[in-house]
Amino acid sequence: MASNPDFVQYIVDQCGGAGEVTARKMFGDYTLYCAGKPFGLVSDNGFYVKPTDAGRALLRSEDMRPPYEGAKPCFYIEDVDDRDYLAALVRATVQALPEPKPRKSKKS
Repeated sequence: MASNPDFVQYIVDQCGGAGEVTARKMFGDYTLYCAGKPFGLVSDNGFYVKPTDAGRALLRSEDMRPPYEGAKPCFYIEDVDDRDYLAALVRATVQALPEPKPRKSKKS
């Protein structure tokens, strides 16, 4: 089941205190980015954040689930209504993630 675009926008807005958060649709679900780094997913109207030690330290309760079949488990975030909590979690996660690898240019 695909995610509702209104829910995706709600999550983007809720995480906005961390910086510029964007969502990119991929295979019916959405990858979330902040500072150019993919930090989470919205899948089947659930919000998932990549696991990091920095993020784990901020979790109110740890619930690891794969966002879709065959995926690595991520932090499942049930409390999506607390903007300050989500912004702090996203900021900590993004800071702990490595810089994205430069994309190779396509040669003609």
